[in-house]
Amino acid sequence: MQAAARHRPSLLRAPDPHGHAKVSFAELFFDLVFVFAVTQLSHRLIGHFTLAGVLQTLFLMLAVWWVWVFTSWVTNWLDPEALPVRACLFVFMLLGLLMSGAIPEAFDERALMFAGSYVGIQVGRTAFFLWAARGNAGLVRNFQRIFVWLASSGLLWICGAVVPAWRLPCWMAALGLEYVGPSLGFGVPGLGRSASTDWTISGGHLAERCALFVIIALGESLLVTGATFSEHAITPETALAFLVAFAGSLALWWLYFDTTNDLATGRIAHSADPGRLARLSYTYLHLPIVAGIIVNAAGDEFVLAHPMGGTPLRTAVCVLGGYGLYILGVGLFKWSVLGRWPWSHAVAVTALAITGLWADGWPAVWTSAVACLVLVALAVWERQTRGR
Repeated sequence: MQAAARHRPSLLRAPDPHGHAKVSFAELFFDLVFVFAVTQLSHRLIGHFTLAGVLQTLFLMLAVWWVWVFTSWVTNWLDPEALPVRACLFVFMLLGLLMSGAIPEAFDERALMFAGSYVGIQVGRTAFFLWAARGNAGLVRNFQRIFVWLASSGLLWICGAVVPAWRLPCWMAALGLEYVGPSLGFGVPGLGRSASTDWTISGGHLAERCALFVIIALGESLLVTGATFSEHAITPETALAFLVAFAGSLALWWLYFDTTNDLATGRIAHSADPGRLARLSYTYLHLPIVAGIIVNAAGDEFVLAHPMGGTPLRTAVCVLGGYGLYILGVGLFKWSVLGRWPWSHAVAVTALAITGLWADGWPAVWTSAVACLVLVALAVWERQTRGR
């Protein structure tokens, strides 16, 4: 038995001398489920734009992101080219598809479908890792702690799904428990707590995975723009709104990928403590970036539907708030990587806030155009600053 264990093929990635493990096709295939999840979130926000609907959609987005980013951490250690790992990813794809399909009714008839799929991924993935990494004492101990935390939150998820009266407090407690876990090192009595230096990851790999999720969100924004434009008569007003929405998507891409991503990837790839940087910069601070894109996609839909009909509150919140949330997220991301706050982002957020003071008297397409110009100006500013 011991000889068989010694000769068992490892399911862990081989150390990469360049600090940037390859993103596999299996991982990219897994991400396709989250294209559907982001679409579901965008449509839910558009169809339930009330205070309760917005808060519920935000909660579901936090859950979707947490499933995806935890899986990205795990595949940072595991080798997706190994057949057992690949098979495990495909099982979680199925569960992710069920979870995404439950999003429109996650707080109602399909609560158990959503919670059961979510817990199945979180707990099942951790249990699989404990089996796959056996023999590596450091990783196993880390994931024993994680398993205790996720199993505990899983009980709350299922309890909330089964008992409607307890759903909101149980689910909030469950997600809150999962979100504070990494910052507390998943401390467990008798098992200790993890240090960020224990999370020996490929920083470049995780940076690329998160950048690809940003691409997924931007792709959903373009899908919403194209689908809404195709549903309306082509007039000068709708054509202008379409061009402004497209320009806004380009500016979102430019600000992240031209002025931020390469620099951040280099920093984490050569960091002495990539686990700490990845925990803050990618696990937490990419949330407002992705959320801003999803919110802005809803704003583009509202503008395309009524480009000259004034700027109601929901349109202003989604257009200006979506851009503002994205700019804030990118600014925080740069701060976490560079150690200083980019004041250009504060100027841009202030400009969007000032725009909101007059937006209710403007046609929606004008509000969208002004917000887009602010984003373009910020991207140009950052490009010139980086050049200097």
